[in-house]
Amino acid sequence: MEEIVLYSLASVILVSLLSFIGVLTLSVKPETLKRFMLYFVAFSAGALLGDAFLHLLPEIVGEVGFTLNISLYILAGIVTFFIIEKIVHWRHCHVPTSKAHPHAFAYMNLVGDAVHNFLDGVIIAASFVVSIPVGIATTIAVLFHEIPQEIGDFGVLVHGGFRIRAALLMNFASALVAVIGMGFAFMVGAYIEGSMIFLGAFAAGGFIYIAGSDLIPELHKCVSAKSATLQLVAILIGMGVMYALIFLE
Repeated sequence: MEEIVLYSLASVILVSLLSFIGVLTLSVKPETLKRFMLYFVAFSAGALLGDAFLHLLPEIVGEVGFTLNISLYILAGIVTFFIIEKIVHWRHCHVPTSKAHPHAFAYMNLVGDAVHNFLDGVIIAASFVVSIPVGIATTIAVLFHEIPQEIGDFGVLVHGGFRIRAALLMNFASALVAVIGMGFAFMVGAYIEGSMIFLGAFAAGGFIYIAGSDLIPELHKCVSAKSATLQLVAILIGMGVMYALIFLE
């Protein structure tokens, strides 16, 4: 168990450090960044779907079978992420943005990102309990997803009135909430029998929701044949990376 905790902690810290990646985009032209990120989002969608269907679910189903409860746990993940997004996008502010008054949407983005990172910590910990190879695959999938996520979060904070240094520090503080999520998962796992099976299927549901509700709809905003083809290739590469990781298990 100690090895699993160390793997989980190292993975969560690695994911959290990605919160600083936003500063690298300051020297990139917006048009170039947007074009690049579109294909990275497609790759991320493929990786998340690949991890859910090629790693998490096969391991869980192989252990307990594809029962009705597993289906309910997956649906619980989908519904939970839907509710969280509804809550995060609920508040609005009409006070003009300034350095002295960062926009409320920037604060709400921090809150929403903290909740998201908490769940990342839970998901990573639960995946390592399923098996170390599954945990590694999940960490890689989360890393791929967090790159466009953290770049977007950094942009929101700067646009909302935060200075660059403050935006980086606040984003990192939000990212570290994943450590709390990891601790929560292990605490629940120690006291509630079978909870890690629930959390693993819940994680799969969350990944399916993120890919299907957040990432893929972004791809549909660009409808040119060339872009669509490259998006499909990026999705397949993301899935292919997750498939290749099976041979490391």
